[in-house]
Amino acid sequence: MIELKITGMDCADCAATLEKGVGQLEGVQTCRVNYLTGQMQIEGSAPRESITKRVQALGYGVAEGHRQKPQLIERRGGIPGFVQFMLERPHTTFALLGLVGLVISMAVLMLGISETAAHAIQGVIVVLVGFPIMRRGVQQLLLSRRVTINLLMTVATVGAILIGEWSEAATVITLFAIGEALEGYSADRARNALQSLLTLAPQEAQVIRPCMDCAGHMGKDGYTGGPCPWCEPHEQFVPVEEVQIGETMVVAPASRIALDGKVMQGSSSVDQSHITGESIPVAKTRGDEVYAGSINGTAALHIEVTSLAQDSTLARIVRLVEDAQAKKSPTERFVDRFAAYYTPAVIVTAILVAALPPLLFNAAFDTWFYRALALLVVACPCALVISTPVTVVSAMVKAAKHGILIKGGTYLESLARVRAIAFDKTGTLTEGKPQVIDVKSLNCTGDEVCDPCNEMLGLASAVERQSEHPLGRAVVLAAQERGVLDRFAPAQEVATLAGRGVQGQVATHPVTIGSHQWFDTNYPHAAAVCEAVSQYENNGKTVMMIADSEHVLGYITVADTPRKSAKDALSQLNNLHKVMLTGDNPMVAKAIAKHVGIDEVKAGLLPEEKVRAVQQLAEAYGAVVMVGDGVNDAPALAAATVGIAMGGAGTAQAMETADVVLMQDDLNQLPAALSISRQAGRVIQQNVMLSLLIKALFLLLTLPGFTTLWMAVLADVGMSLLVTLNGMRLLRS
Repeated sequence: MIELKITGMDCADCAATLEKGVGQLEGVQTCRVNYLTGQMQIEGSAPRESITKRVQALGYGVAEGHRQKPQLIERRGGIPGFVQFMLERPHTTFALLGLVGLVISMAVLMLGISETAAHAIQGVIVVLVGFPIMRRGVQQLLLSRRVTINLLMTVATVGAILIGEWSEAATVITLFAIGEALEGYSADRARNALQSLLTLAPQEAQVIRPCMDCAGHMGKDGYTGGPCPWCEPHEQFVPVEEVQIGETMVVAPASRIALDGKVMQGSSSVDQSHITGESIPVAKTRGDEVYAGSINGTAALHIEVTSLAQDSTLARIVRLVEDAQAKKSPTERFVDRFAAYYTPAVIVTAILVAALPPLLFNAAFDTWFYRALALLVVACPCALVISTPVTVVSAMVKAAKHGILIKGGTYLESLARVRAIAFDKTGTLTEGKPQVIDVKSLNCTGDEVCDPCNEMLGLASAVERQSEHPLGRAVVLAAQERGVLDRFAPAQEVATLAGRGVQGQVATHPVTIGSHQWFDTNYPHAAAVCEAVSQYENNGKTVMMIADSEHVLGYITVADTPRKSAKDALSQLNNLHKVMLTGDNPMVAKAIAKHVGIDEVKAGLLPEEKVRAVQQLAEAYGAVVMVGDGVNDAPALAAATVGIAMGGAGTAQAMETADVVLMQDDLNQLPAALSISRQAGRVIQQNVMLSLLIKALFLLLTLPGFTTLWMAVLADVGMSLLVTLNGMRLLRS
């Protein structure tokens, strides 16, 4: 795949023109262009040089540099920032000069100095300002076979000149150029909003490296360069791109951390709000992970680098947000399909407006030709096409700044219409760190230190030693605390029992650990045991029963505590149907559900049963969300309309597999994600409706002759700017 950074895109139509123009090159299989990020992705065998030439032939540029390199342009906001933007490129500078010339020509006409002089100034304006637009419009027609807004403006300008409307021609082309620059300026600010995330990480890191090519010892004992044998390794600043995994990075107090890593020395608090959305600094000590872009607190830290600069959590966030913008939402796809038929229909209508009244009713050709030109301009679908993507990117950037990673416009829109939400229990609604509460062997002596109970715990830990399941880790930790972890060698031939338990060979003897329900079917045991186990389950504990090849040995009870944030977060979802899907027993699940505020519990589910439960919710409620850990619940997450994974900052798998990732391991980000999606949904609806209504209104006013060319341009440009600013409002709200 070839990736290029495209410059000079000033409107949403540019991306479609580039996709079609480059897509027609021999060897290009697919071409995708993201207008708001400026990224072009090409698959196929076409050489980069041919692609670059085609891009330039279509009137755009190709920037050099790595995709993840920050390209944030510092400029002031408001009118000063817009003027700075205009002066950075030739064609926008000409547009600014054209505006000045237009004012002068109008003054000459109003003062009655010389109509010829005024028209001469206006002719110069048309050439200076219009030539880049006209050239691009013709090239796009020839190379992309598309009628673009540039061509429509060219037709309108030339048509106005042909009927002697020099002032109209100069006004149309100048206002259009200024409007395109305004759109480009707004899009530039949207791109900078995303790139500003990446610039949070410093471009240099202070690392400990050996002294190289030491000038002070050169020549000593035959030393000619390389690592100095006399100097101790010392701290030095190097570009982050040159830092390798395993190097030691030193971060001073109140400094930003340059790369992802693990604390080797020191203890401090770290503000990682830009990554995870956490509102307060997090205590970090030896062994804890830290992220690029985080701000160190009051003490120096020595950090082992664990990721290259381009693979840091921060870089992955920006890369995934950029990629997500290329995945069009349902509204975007609808608008694109609509525009594909709408524009040709407008052109045909304009031809009919110009031709039929003079032919059928002997009306003045100049009058209806002028109205047809105005119709062409006002009917341009730019505002409609840009109305959705600018809102989507603003919402996703806003979410990313709050530690919520949304993978595309489809999921953003789906979140806004969700009516049911399903939760995994362990690690999602609970802390996911269960502890062993009771160890009861059927041969228990009742002593404080019971050897049969410890023997059974040792057997269980031998089977669970290699398990990643939270319940298995709890058993191993309890065995370690009781000093029986090494009583038996780790089990061999360990196998899971389809969500019901685990088996393994311990010293050639089979040992089985499973749920009460599974043991009821496969391992007969006394009614008294059943009663005791049921009592524990009624109290909200998870019970794991243990057996050897012939007999039930006893049981271990484990309890997990609800997350502190779960009850508050779920209370904010009072308009949604909330369901718990868990493989745990019903009594434990109901105890947790009652505490956090779950409406419905489906317990004792196998992985495939969780998938069916999600599908049933989708049939009953339409859009359904599944919240889990992003790995163990992958089938259910995939089956849901939107899969949400928690704690993505700590797991690369969650960031890659889920549709939405809560970077902080906190359910309070869930209501925030839903709120952002609903805000975006409302703004998208506002933009689409405004675009269609304003277009319809001006079309109705144009046919009777109540509008002029310059009014049509103002309507088109003004509407494009309005929907852009309305979409970008999400960044500030």
